[in-house]
Amino acid sequence: MMKLLALILVPLMLVSCGDGRHWSERAAQDRIMLVRQSPETLGHKRIAYQAAAHPDFASFLNSSGEPDFIAETSSDSRQYMILYYLASRHAFACRSWRGSQQKIEFAGPYPMTPKETELLQKLKEKSIPTAEAGIAADRLLLP
Repeated sequence: MMKLLALILVPLMLVSCGDGRHWSERAAQDRIMLVRQSPETLGHKRIAYQAAAHPDFASFLNSSGEPDFIAETSSDSRQYMILYYLASRHAFACRSWRGSQQKIEFAGPYPMTPKETELLQKLKEKSIPTAEAGIAADRLLLP
């Protein structure tokens, strides 16, 4: 019985020891994500990963600051990101090649539409501000 249990658990433990890049990339696919450091959001994890993978992206963040939201999508060989900055009501588009350390191409800033700005402002206002809120405090908040 113990051998059977070990045969089942060992592969599961090995899979969970990955770097997290693949699960977070799948979770981010075709999503608009809030970027917040504390408590850390998936959007913050994604920009941290992209900054580590692409030094030019890190330079962009150092000069422009972290966006309020990030949207990601991809095709077979390319990854696309849109960085939304609510205070300036501008967005930047970014394109990179999957599995490549090549530079990211940036375009923008583009003015955000009033509808985009309103929608993202509402999302940010309704986000759970602390780890003590929501399910962690036995309160499940639904959008």
